[in-house]
Amino acid sequence: MKSEIHPDYRLVLFHDTSANVFFLIGSTAETTRTHVHEDANTYPYIALDVSSASHPVYTGQQRQTKTEGRIAGFQKRFAGVATPSSKR
Repeated sequence: MKSEIHPDYRLVLFHDTSANVFFLIGSTAETTRTHVHEDANTYPYIALDVSSASHPVYTGQQRQTKTEGRIAGFQKRFAGVATPSSKR
């Protein structure tokens, strides 16, 4: 192997924020954040929105979506588009 061309492989702490679960896995992912794990060691830290701990395919549960926020966002975005026209 050539030296100094391979990424740095080390233990990285991944955090599934929706399930509040931590995974300590070997990775080459780059990050500037660090976090102290339960074993009192500091590791590079990457936050995830979804992982096997929270994905419906792996858990068998449906995730609740915020429909009120989606509907309000849609109405705000397209509020002036569907105004009835007085000229025909």
